[in-house]
Amino acid sequence: MGKNFLKKGGIRYAIRVELILLLALGCVAMSRELTDRWNDSAKQGGGSEWVSDTGEAIEVSAEGNYIKWVEFHVTCEAMAAAYELDVETYGKAMHLNWIELLAYVGAKTGGKFDQNSVKKINEVAAKLQNGETTMDELTQDMEYYDYYLEAYTAVLDGMVGEFSLKEGEEWQKYYGLKAFSPIAKGFDYSHYDDFGSSRSYGYSRPHLGHDMMGQIGTPVVAVESGVVEALGWNQYGGWRIGIRSFDGKRYYYYAHLRQNYPYAEGLKEGDTVTAGDVIGYMGHTGYSTKENVNNIEVVHLHWGLQLIFDESQKEGNNEIWIDCYELTKFLYRNRSEVAKIGDTREWRRTREMADPEVEKHCKKDTSMIQ
Repeated sequence: MGKNFLKKGGIRYAIRVELILLLALGCVAMSRELTDRWNDSAKQGGGSEWVSDTGEAIEVSAEGNYIKWVEFHVTCEAMAAAYELDVETYGKAMHLNWIELLAYVGAKTGGKFDQNSVKKINEVAAKLQNGETTMDELTQDMEYYDYYLEAYTAVLDGMVGEFSLKEGEEWQKYYGLKAFSPIAKGFDYSHYDDFGSSRSYGYSRPHLGHDMMGQIGTPVVAVESGVVEALGWNQYGGWRIGIRSFDGKRYYYYAHLRQNYPYAEGLKEGDTVTAGDVIGYMGHTGYSTKENVNNIEVVHLHWGLQLIFDESQKEGNNEIWIDCYELTKFLYRNRSEVAKIGDTREWRRTREMADPEVEKHCKKDTSMIQ
């Protein structure tokens, strides 16, 4: 009986091993078939597949030929170095474009930025300024440069350029950073890189924004000029504001605004705002289907930046939100100074700024109406 038992056990074991091997072979075959279908689909769509160093597809330009995924890991130090070179060379024969410099390093490193990135930016800038080469020559054989240029342009375009500041009764023209920190000058806050951390209200989901902890009533300002696209209550974000850049590529989201008095007076959907304008006030509303409820434990501003390469990405499963921690650190260098209006709860910027893009947008709207 013992021998028969062992014999039966051996047969069972052999059968199990054979089944496991067949299952493994089946998985390999299925994986190859899916991969072939994926690549064929991309080819039929007339696009190309961009792959990160981890092997993940970060962009597939099929069916509409637009970017599907962006990871923005540019450090504050790299942005500052490229920005300063851009400003220093403005108006000169060789004007260095800060986004092109960042895209070059991104393409060289697979989007990874570290302590050596500033050195790489300065090295390529020196070659360009000395006339040793051109950006076209440097990047002609770089397979992913075009992707990084388009992706980084989507994030940073509109933040640097010409603008005017009112000084007394006169307007003075400048070139430089015309985007602002979302927290007004003189108001303290704390923050850390919390992008992707878990959130559980309603359903389990990653945190697709950047939290800046401060005091109730802290003035919140527009990072970039644009059009107010959304205004009102959302059970997740509480009182919130959504502002779209004029080129349509960036959607700025400001959430958990103050209870009872969340917005700058008179602000409404469809309004055009200039970067640095006070648009609302920090609070802790949200996490409630009922309006005007403080269910967020910590007072903070949640601000997010969504990239939109195609309108189908605005809402749904194809949304692209980026990590704004390093960008927030970079924008700290430009904080809008504000002053309280009498005995009201209103704050206004103390220095008027004229953004040419605002003027262009307003003229365009006027011509369309006519």
